[in-house]
Amino acid sequence: MFIVTLTYIRPVEEIDAHMEAHVAWLRRHYESSLFVASGRQVPRVGGVILARSGDRAALEAVLAEDPFAQHKLARIDIVEFTPSMTAPGAEALKSI
Repeated sequence: MFIVTLTYIRPVEEIDAHMEAHVAWLRRHYESSLFVASGRQVPRVGGVILARSGDRAALEAVLAEDPFAQHKLARIDIVEFTPSMTAPGAEALKSI
């Protein structure tokens, strides 16, 4: 499993201009079951994506297709981890 953070490096107005395409990209990867959760950071300085993947290189290729990456609007950082404990109801995360 991976935690992906996106940190905006351009003004929010530029981010907003590409938000529709970014959301369409997110939806494609929810449909493929690659993404588990995503949302804005608070305060709004970027976003976070929880991704299931056993292949970092494949995930990096998907992330490179994000309009925010393609237009150099955000820095993308990836942390890989193995869930060993979960809250009740989230046990499925341990097998990802």
